[in-house]
Amino acid sequence: MKKILFAASECVPFIKTGGLADVVGSLPKEFDKRYFDCRVILPKYQCMREEFKNKLEYISHFYMDIGNKNQYVGILKTEYEGITFYFIDNEFYFSGQKPYGDLLWDVEKFAFFSKACLSVLPVIGFRPEIIHCHDWQTGLIPVYLNDSFQGGEFFRGIKTIMTIHNLKFQGVWDVKTIKRITGLNDYYFTPDKLEAYKDGNLLKGGLVYADAITTVSNTYAEEIKTAFYGEGLDALLRARSNDLRGILNGIDYTDYNPATDKHIKYPYDAKNFRKEKFKNKKALQEELGLEVNERKFMIGIVSRLTDQKGFDLISYIFDELCSTEDVQIVILGTGEERYENMFRHFDWKYGNKVSANIYYSEALSHKIYAACDAFLMPSLFEPCGLSQLMSLRYGTIPIVRETGGLKDTVEPYNEYESKGTGFSFKNYNAHEMLGTIRYAIRVYYDRKREWNKMVDRAMAADFSWGVSAKKYQEMYDWMLGY
Repeated sequence: MKKILFAASECVPFIKTGGLADVVGSLPKEFDKRYFDCRVILPKYQCMREEFKNKLEYISHFYMDIGNKNQYVGILKTEYEGITFYFIDNEFYFSGQKPYGDLLWDVEKFAFFSKACLSVLPVIGFRPEIIHCHDWQTGLIPVYLNDSFQGGEFFRGIKTIMTIHNLKFQGVWDVKTIKRITGLNDYYFTPDKLEAYKDGNLLKGGLVYADAITTVSNTYAEEIKTAFYGEGLDALLRARSNDLRGILNGIDYTDYNPATDKHIKYPYDAKNFRKEKFKNKKALQEELGLEVNERKFMIGIVSRLTDQKGFDLISYIFDELCSTEDVQIVILGTGEERYENMFRHFDWKYGNKVSANIYYSEALSHKIYAACDAFLMPSLFEPCGLSQLMSLRYGTIPIVRETGGLKDTVEPYNEYESKGTGFSFKNYNAHEMLGTIRYAIRVYYDRKREWNKMVDRAMAADFSWGVSAKKYQEMYDWMLGY
């Protein structure tokens, strides 16, 4: 039995701010339990869902030196869907109203968490052969494992993987402060280790000392070795290219299943979507106050409203699209104030053609996936992306820019060979995007049979976690020499 420990800062269903939580919550369940004992370790946040806090079982506690402090480390655990979850308890660090906040505080908080993850292992009697670390919040685990923990027989030989979910976030602060917080000596703060551009960088430490590096799509694994996408770490990633691989994220096909989805009014599958999908469109039009007309070409957007997601492109062409095309556009999400206000303005300006919902609702997101004809994701960069996978699952055709996981998961429509699961454009250009949207609209109205075949192919695509889990299992076997 191979023992694997996932270390992460968030995980569904306990705490979630983004796609990282979905990965950590879904992937361990998919491993073959005959060969893999996969467990998860997380911070015990005060802002965790109350129903789960009440189910945690106290195991033990001790005190641990971190920097110039001696801190309490509580250990709790619970079982959920067949997986054991451990929680690090410390009210000094984890009592905030949100899991993340001020960056300097987060750097100290997750330095403590990284060291605690290693320190608790002998206490809980679990010695993993591999510790799978996720994002910068756990970047110090491979560093600490190389440092003070190497003196113990228990820790010798444990391997580590560093998974990059979004390279933009790295845990950067000045060297003097990070040295004080972590307790690491001068040896670690050189340009070939934790120091980057005269600052300390927690993610870089993980990338230097991890035995293997993964990221969440094949294309993103190649992109981050270039200056444009590499966020200052491209040279390091090129140097470690033999240890870097991309493995696509998946989605939970139980949660996202149009045939059984309790959030949508008219469940459907690949056999009856032609009839039932229209019913969901009309139901959403009624709910949001849009013109009720099943022939309207409805575009959905469910996203964080940030530059990364391509909303500057959308702002350039929104008036042109709405004034020249017979479309409806439904937006759901929050983010940068300028984009929130932009969509509120277009909602006011175009009335029953645009519905801007500047909040987040799990139920409404499912209704959008089920009701819309197309789903727009023109991202500047997208390590993997989950929304396009959800839209494929619901037969809602993605319109995407060819970057990262979007390129890996959406096959462009080829009208001559009748292939493809969506529409894509290459350059980060607003009118190239508009031309692609217009092409999709023409196919929808003029080649309905071809559109429906595309929906068939989209719903038949398999991006479940089972596919990704097999690739991770192969990597674990490779690392352990099996």
